[in-house]
Amino acid sequence: MATFISVPLKKSSDVDLVKPLSKFITATYAAGEDQAEYLRAVEELNKLRKNALNRPLDKHESSLEILMRYYDQLSAIEPKFPFSENQLCLTFTWKDAFDKGSLFVGSVKLALASLGYEKTCVLFNVAALASQIASEQNLENDEGLKAAAKLYQLASGAFSHIKDTVLSALNREPTMDIAPDTVGTLSQIMLAQAQEVFFIKATSDKMKDAIIAKLANQAADFYSDAFKQCQYKENLPKYFYFQEVLPVLAAKHCIMQANAEYHQSILAKQQKKFGEEIARLQHASELVKTVATRYDEYVNVKDLSNKIARALTAGKKDNDFIYHDRVPEQKDLEQIGKAALVKPTAIQVPISQKFSDLFEKMVPMIVQQSLSAYNQRKADNVNQLIGTMREATNLCNGVLASLNLPAALEDLSGDSVPQSILEKSRTIIQQGGLQSIEQLIKDLPDLLQRNREILDESLKMLDDEESTDNELRTKFSQRWNRTASGELYKPLRAEGTNYRNVLDKAVQADQVVRERYNAHCEMIALLCKPEPELSAAIPSANPAMTLQGSEVVNVLRSQLAQLEQLKKEREQLESDIKSVQFDMASKFLTALAQDGAIDEEALSVSELNNMYGSYRQTVQQNLRAQEELLSNVQTSHQEFSALKQSNMEANEREEVLKKLAAAHDSYMEITGNLREGTKFYNDLTEILLRFQNKCSDIVFARKTERDELLKELQQSIAREPSAPSFTVPSYQAGPGATPPASAGGPTPAPRTMFPQQQPSKPSPPARPPPPNFSSPPACAPPSAAMAPAQAAPAPVLPAAAASAPAMAPQAPQAQGPPYPTYQGYPGYYHMPMAYNPYSYGQYNMPYMAYQPPAQPGYPGAAQQQYPYSQQPPQPQQPYYPQQ
Repeated sequence: MATFISVPLKKSSDVDLVKPLSKFITATYAAGEDQAEYLRAVEELNKLRKNALNRPLDKHESSLEILMRYYDQLSAIEPKFPFSENQLCLTFTWKDAFDKGSLFVGSVKLALASLGYEKTCVLFNVAALASQIASEQNLENDEGLKAAAKLYQLASGAFSHIKDTVLSALNREPTMDIAPDTVGTLSQIMLAQAQEVFFIKATSDKMKDAIIAKLANQAADFYSDAFKQCQYKENLPKYFYFQEVLPVLAAKHCIMQANAEYHQSILAKQQKKFGEEIARLQHASELVKTVATRYDEYVNVKDLSNKIARALTAGKKDNDFIYHDRVPEQKDLEQIGKAALVKPTAIQVPISQKFSDLFEKMVPMIVQQSLSAYNQRKADNVNQLIGTMREATNLCNGVLASLNLPAALEDLSGDSVPQSILEKSRTIIQQGGLQSIEQLIKDLPDLLQRNREILDESLKMLDDEESTDNELRTKFSQRWNRTASGELYKPLRAEGTNYRNVLDKAVQADQVVRERYNAHCEMIALLCKPEPELSAAIPSANPAMTLQGSEVVNVLRSQLAQLEQLKKEREQLESDIKSVQFDMASKFLTALAQDGAIDEEALSVSELNNMYGSYRQTVQQNLRAQEELLSNVQTSHQEFSALKQSNMEANEREEVLKKLAAAHDSYMEITGNLREGTKFYNDLTEILLRFQNKCSDIVFARKTERDELLKELQQSIAREPSAPSFTVPSYQAGPGATPPASAGGPTPAPRTMFPQQQPSKPSPPARPPPPNFSSPPACAPPSAAMAPAQAAPAPVLPAAAASAPAMAPQAPQAQGPPYPTYQGYPGYYHMPMAYNPYSYGQYNMPYMAYQPPAQPGYPGAAQQQYPYSQQPPQPQQPYYPQQ
């Protein structure tokens, strides 16, 4: 029985998964137990890849298990990490499994920043290793047969899965080994071998001949389909692998068909159809003779041939002497049925029984993106509510400051500093006064400049790499077939533009804060002074003491107390709103599991309305109450002002107190703004550093990809001919020169893959005697006498030399097929003359006369005098065209 076909493994270059994945995890997830667990998982993933791809694998199912676990892990992390050229860029390099390379240029390989490419190549190795393990099974016992059938069906399913997904997984043309045509053919071969295993199992179990015949006929059909795909696909026959596989497939098709006919003949004999029995055995005999004649170097069908011959002899003898049944023609025989017991194993993740997700707690990227969008919506809602309340507080403070409240109610003595002003002064002094606020203002430009430098450096890296890419694209034109940097960097440049706009807006906001500080810095400085100096700076007045017990004063104090209560309520509301939490990840995961997609906007808006709807109502009630109170305060303040004695001193004092109150409020607001600005710049620095790392990673990955592509281009350029093809003029060829090669390129020797008839090997012709030379030179160097014909053309001898009997006449010899000739080297023979024992006379090569001193010979050869003529011959035309 013929041997089984296995597929070689693809080889991969080493890739460091730890650095880029760890960088993404630390940038995305906060420090804690989850981050530490993810970092440990990255280390395990890197070890798993090395075990699966960077060491020799035994032909054992434990090695196959490692490959399948790595494939499952890739499938598990694919939705959890943003693998792409412009985000998490990892370049995977794989060699063509069937291309063996050469001495000067390496084997064909492809480098892509695509996890789908890595998955495809790993799955190819799963199928290839499964085929190798299956081919090593012992098919003489049930365990080996079951394992082989299972593994061949797994290999067929894996190749079929690659055929369906490879083009969508890659963003460019794949190498030939994983091209749809190639893996489709390999899938069919594996399926045929699985069917053959079932045939062997049925035969060993001595099942009914009708069933065995159907199994064998189906296997023959599968092998026929595989053979046709190998033979007629455009690129497959170019592979040496498929050149070796083709005869095996053809032989197995014949063998399976012969087995089907043999077992069907037994069934015919049981049914008393002796003529049909003989016809089927004759057909089976013809099939095994074809295999023995054409494919004897690949398979051994001696046992099957003997079994069929014995049955045919016995059948003919019985029919001739007993039954005398008519033997029908082959075309008149009923078709044998088919029974397919195999099918490609569907690839469903996980394909490994021992798989455990290293990143089980990490949510998919679509959920992370939905969470990011949700958090942004949540932040917008929170900022809107808090901003509304803060605006209301600032409005209230501004109105009260303009009315000099509550200082006007406390300043009924006219000489002392109001208690509210003293409290405002102490608050400012506790927070650092002018020195603190000026230091914050001084730090802002440094923080801004640091962020600008990080952003500029990040974009400069992109500019430099894009410039290099454009230069190489201009130089190599269509050969530079990778994604243009300008297209690839569009998202990053848009992100950089957004950061620059944010910085510009921050600069404008900083300017507004400085202007407000400059407007109030004098009063803020006054509030920072000790109480005696503050009291001296405030003008004195002597209003009527009777206002202290006035009803208007009591009403104003009550209204101001209510306003303070509203402001405290808003502070508590702000704290409550900030502390609202909800686990949206579980909700998004549930939606993803149920629908296969996430409608983030609908889910987020619904949940935010549930969480913040009641807070919005409470805030609106608070704002309406403040609006009503402020209106009442303004009315009461008008009555209070009318009761006060109107004089210049009182007006000046009240004006200063108003400015002091406004300065306190401005100080608090400016300090808050500056601290927020400082935090903003520090937070933006971390974001910009992550952006810089992202730019650095993609530029490094692009550089690696560029180096790989340049290496491939160098190899392809090395393969190209250095000059256009040309034909040597006939007048430059000597009478014994070999005709030049055709302009169409190399002409390989004809090779018949499947000869129609195996001819008997003819006996070699007798070797002629060596030529006799009339007067050989005594000091002729051996190298000149044995120079090959391709090194130089046969020189034209002078008349004297031509008339001299240089060698004895030779008998005509049988001419063999010419060796292939190559462009630019006419008459070049692949095999050295010393290797061919029948070479004399076969090519009718003329004797190589010695060259005169005037014409240089081979480098290093001794100069010899021309022995046949006193006059040197005329210089002949050079054999090769002069460049």
